Amino acid sequence: MRRLLIGFTPYAVVSLVHVVALAVGAEAVAGPTKLLLMPLLAFAVFWGGRSSRWGTTYTLLFLAIALSWLGDAAGTLFPTVPTVPMMLIFFGLAHLFYIWIFWRRIPIQRVPKWAIVYGLWWGLLLWLLGPSLGSLFIPVAVYGLVLAGTAVAASRCHPLVAAGGAFFFASDALLAFQLFRPETVSDWSSPLIMFTYCLGQGLIAAGVIVADRLQAAAIEAERAGDAA
Repeated sequence: MRRLLIGFTPYAVVSLVHVVALAVGAEAVAGPTKLLLMPLLAFAVFWGGRSSRWGTTYTLLFLAIALSWLGDAAGTLFPTVPTVPMMLIFFGLAHLFYIWIFWRRIPIQRVPKWAIVYGLWWGLLLWLLGPSLGSLFIPVAVYGLVLAGTAVAASRCHPLVAAGGAFFFASDALLAFQLFRPETVSDWSSPLIMFTYCLGQGLIAAGVIVADRLQAAAIEAERAGDAA
């Protein structure tokens, strides 16, 4: 736990600075801090995961974080390309890696019945946003399905991961209204979106580390029992 706290502190501090900068309209601070978020989260995973099994789970996690950074930086890195489609591509790929981790690497239970709420919410979002999506209806619908799949898969995992998936889902749901139905959201939507996004990503990363360590401990205990 101490190692996790040390590793995640820079990410938490910069996340807070970024959210506050958005709240007060300090764009000169909000822009650079947004680009620091995922590199700091990668550092947190590296630091918190030291002495862990550096295998498939961590490889997938680092790839998901890298793709999330590309999604965050889409407008900066690809200024001549429409930002929303690029975000959908990069974050969609990141979610596929997350689903792989949650479904195949660290699950601890079946999908709970309450997870149906993600599917219902996805359908409701499409119904509410559909008239405003135009040519983006199919890409947004597909991305929303993948996003809901991430949240459902996360519900099978450690509570930290399940909570992270829920916050990530909430963040993108709010972002969808900000992008396509801006008249329905308040001035506080941007800081709220980024708060839930940072919290979701952080909880997922921390939860994966914890789940991987618990798996490793269980394997060692089983081997010790077999040896005895």
